[in-house]
Amino acid sequence: MKSVNMLEGPIIRTLAKLALPIMASSVIQMGYNLVDMFWVGKLGSGAVAAVGAAGMYMWLGSGLATIPKMGGQVLTGQKLGEDDPEGAANFAAAALRMAVLFGVVYGLLSVLLDKPLIGFYGLNEPSTIAQASAYHMITSGLVVFSFLGQVLGGLFTAMGHTMINLRVTAIGMVLNMILDPLCVFGLGPIPGFGAAGAASATVFSQLCVFLLYLYSARKDERLFKRIRFFSRTKKGSVRRIVHIGLPSAAQDCIFSLISMIIARIVAGWGDGAVAAQKVGTQIESISFMISGGFATAINAFTAQNYGAGRLQRIQRGFSTGSILMIAWGAIASFVLIVFPEPLMRLFIQEDEVVAIGANYLRIMGMAEIFSCLEGLAAGMFQGMGHTVPPAVSGMTFNLLRIPAALGLSATVLGLNGVWTAMSLSMFFKGTVLPVWFFFFLRRFIKTHQQGTEAAAQTTIHPPVSSNGN
Repeated sequence: MKSVNMLEGPIIRTLAKLALPIMASSVIQMGYNLVDMFWVGKLGSGAVAAVGAAGMYMWLGSGLATIPKMGGQVLTGQKLGEDDPEGAANFAAAALRMAVLFGVVYGLLSVLLDKPLIGFYGLNEPSTIAQASAYHMITSGLVVFSFLGQVLGGLFTAMGHTMINLRVTAIGMVLNMILDPLCVFGLGPIPGFGAAGAASATVFSQLCVFLLYLYSARKDERLFKRIRFFSRTKKGSVRRIVHIGLPSAAQDCIFSLISMIIARIVAGWGDGAVAAQKVGTQIESISFMISGGFATAINAFTAQNYGAGRLQRIQRGFSTGSILMIAWGAIASFVLIVFPEPLMRLFIQEDEVVAIGANYLRIMGMAEIFSCLEGLAAGMFQGMGHTVPPAVSGMTFNLLRIPAALGLSATVLGLNGVWTAMSLSMFFKGTVLPVWFFFFLRRFIKTHQQGTEAAAQTTIHPPVSSNGN
């Protein structure tokens, strides 16, 4: 398998080869939820609200999976940059073991605590609650396949094999597109299962994605052939994975919890408002997943160049990436602000719900550039092994969404005040974190250069020993 050389060559070409497949894979991954929303939307806004609410717990689970995914990807990429494939295989194996453990435990807890978890949202209609419970039990209960797929995707990204990610996720998406309408509505004498059918199609597609990753891994000689899944992990490896992955996981999990609280606030305007937010979030997430895919690519690029000591190349990567992300954010803003109603009507038809969702898209569209820049800076921080700054920035401004949403929604803005609070948090995150990384990287390079010069002086003029010899 041919990988992208991240250590040499023009940066924009390197990032394009690395990022485009990941960005496409990210959009395809988001397509699972979009396809579910599209077909479930035919059942009405109540079913959409059910899938959207239950899907939050799948999102929360993905935050937990960030620990082995992020830690495994960064440390594997750094070891590959150091030309230490055995060390890389050790971290990869540890990350996969953690994915299995986390997935099984999270799945069991999801099934056991299903009733109070769904009850948290305060949904109104019994049919909506029943559909949410069914969707949650299936998707979160069998989340282990999603966890393993995410970690394997991160490992292939660390190696530069991003085309494998694209092929695997594309196959999974096509399979989901075929199965979704069959499982939701049935075929001939075979009955449909509504939201539960959409969940079953999604989980089966995730299982197939995991198996396809395993098949691709069999062909790799550099990393996966060295992995011994049942061998003992080297001392300290798990601690290092957790050290790298935990801040990002905490950020993702807290963001999911905050989103649940926001959804609970939105539910005060009825199930239709919940449905509008869920559909709007999925549409907006296309932009987020593309910028997030670029962040994943820049993470791998940064990790390998950091391992190889090529700091100036990281600096140039930040400049190039900033230009690309500003351009993409501007395009996303234009689409969301100018075409909100047609986008909403792709998934839902009730005029009142479409109007609520259109307002959501217009307001969120104003902050897309800042969301993209936040993803870029976060990916570069993480690639260098510094996952705390993105977590601090993200958690701080995300937490502020709650009081801001409560305060602004109590004004004449009403429900639009909730969307405004969310948009403002994106603006602040996308301003603070890139500026933070700019000064961090400049200081880091300066310190590194001073250390190199001091080491060179010591070598040229070795210190005279105290006895004069």
